Amino acid sequence: MTRVQVSSRPEHRLVFLLNVAQRRLQRWAAARTQDSGVTAAQSGLLFILGQRDGVLMGEAGAALDLGPPGISGLVDRMAAANLIRRRADPDDGRAWRLWLTPTGRVALAQSKAGLSEINARLTEGFTGTEIDVVARWLTSFQTKFPRGEDE
Repeated sequence: MTRVQVSSRPEHRLVFLLNVAQRRLQRWAAARTQDSGVTAAQSGLLFILGQRDGVLMGEAGAALDLGPPGISGLVDRMAAANLIRRRADPDDGRAWRLWLTPTGRVALAQSKAGLSEINARLTEGFTGTEIDVVARWLTSFQTKFPRGEDE
């Protein structure tokens, strides 16, 4: 009879570890973005517009996992800071498209540089294969724990 070896390690406290990691990463990033005035959420929208300027506001919200109130508030703050411009969609008067301003393009370049630093710190000491597993695990949360309207 073959016995299955059960690990004697204590249970991983994954929820606790994720929460601590998220808080520390946000504090670290916030401390480095004070000079630029661009938050992590704003950087996310800048990255989206850097890939696809003129994206529909709803599509940008979906890409950032934000509902309508969240993306509206983010767009309002970024438009007030002259990072983006909002224009009515020519094909659908109810929809809005988002465009980078020259100030937003400068902020995007600064955000990209900051992201490179963060990614270097996050991946330091791990192999590419290990990072692939972590990325796959984190990505799986999107299907295991869908947004409210997706359930």
